[in-house]
Amino acid sequence: MTDDARFLRRLDLTTLQIFVAIAEERTLTRAAQRENIAPSAASRRLVELESFLGVELFARHAKGMTLTDVGGSLLAHSKRLLGNAATMNAELREYRAGIRGYVTVLANLSAIVAFLPGDLETFFLQHPELRIELEERPTARVVEGVLEGIADLGICSSDADLKGLDASVYRRDRLVVMMRPDHPLAALDKVAFADTLDWDHIGLHARSSIYTRSQIGAREAARPLRVRIHVPGFDAVCRTVVANLGIALIPGPVFDILGPPMGLRAVPLTDSWGSREIVVTTRPGEPLSPGAALLREHLLQAR
Repeated sequence: MTDDARFLRRLDLTTLQIFVAIAEERTLTRAAQRENIAPSAASRRLVELESFLGVELFARHAKGMTLTDVGGSLLAHSKRLLGNAATMNAELREYRAGIRGYVTVLANLSAIVAFLPGDLETFFLQHPELRIELEERPTARVVEGVLEGIADLGICSSDADLKGLDASVYRRDRLVVMMRPDHPLAALDKVAFADTLDWDHIGLHARSSIYTRSQIGAREAARPLRVRIHVPGFDAVCRTVVANLGIALIPGPVFDILGPPMGLRAVPLTDSWGSREIVVTTRPGEPLSPGAALLREHLLQAR
């Protein structure tokens, strides 16, 4: 038997769950209450876990317990393992209920707002027995999640580092500069990004691919990017533009949904990087479940 096989035989999900509770509650007493076991039982499981691993997972203090470095590493792995176990249970429960598949998808905000609602509507009409868990993440974290096996499919911008993931084009869009109709740029038919840098910008959160690309564009133009405020989503971007706090880069299809009802104007960006590909990503060399394969095929046919 290999070391990995022996390690897996000794792993105990209940003990890991108690370990996570101790890490989050920082005391054995509160962790035991949370997991509905006696403090002595929680303490025994922790001692056995540390003995098995041969390391100290916590530093004990008079006022509680704090994770050691190795404890912090185990916490991240434990949460991922317990999360996968919960997903497996949910999927198997739905199989027992007659649902034939469960697909987990991570997608960036652009895809969720502009493209996925309509495409998922037609998908569910064809495959009502399937269930999809959709989570919004910035592109870099979509890539991380697919690599780590958290999701079956990832949907994100292709201009990021995809780290070897298989990628197929799902949709294309073009970035536009959004502003109030009384803004000096609003009369233009098109605009270069460098010509927008005289005005304050509204930025999506710092990990968004649009904000990252705007920073690169400013560096290429050898001009500063004046970001007045960062906001978490496109609706907030539109509302801050309406409030005259600045102009903003936004995907054209997203503007078509959100901008006109707010009386905003959009001018297409002329820079080549303003044209984007949104891709469906998967882990290379790993077969997809039947449900994930059906969803991937449907999305690629929708382009």
